[in-house]
Amino acid sequence: MNFKFCSNFMPKGNNDGFFNLVFDVVEHIPMGRVTSYGAIAKYLGSAKSSRMVGWAMNSAHNLPHKIPAHRVVNRNGLLTGKAHFSHIEMMQKLLEAEGLIIENDQIKDFKTFFWDPAKELSI
Repeated sequence: MNFKFCSNFMPKGNNDGFFNLVFDVVEHIPMGRVTSYGAIAKYLGSAKSSRMVGWAMNSAHNLPHKIPAHRVVNRNGLLTGKAHFSHIEMMQKLLEAEGLIIENDQIKDFKTFFWDPAKELSI
């Protein structure tokens, strides 16, 4: 894995290293695929840190380069991070533009489009 550290991003506390690892994983999610906060946390060896992955995604909008945060959803395929986009419907629109179908804020056939970093990436 090629880790890129974002020098312009300094989150509160001592989370910058973890956040940058999250950003690197998210940058590898292919268009039209999605993963979960928990899958990223587990891949990074911190299975109980899915909430921290969410915080990283919330802060991704402040980075100088684009992170496809819209491709990270909860374990059931719900668009739980949609409130952190510039418009409440932006996350859904971005996913639909990549071919996913969203019904009631949830990805239809979530398991079909699920991208597991533990299977797709190697350390």
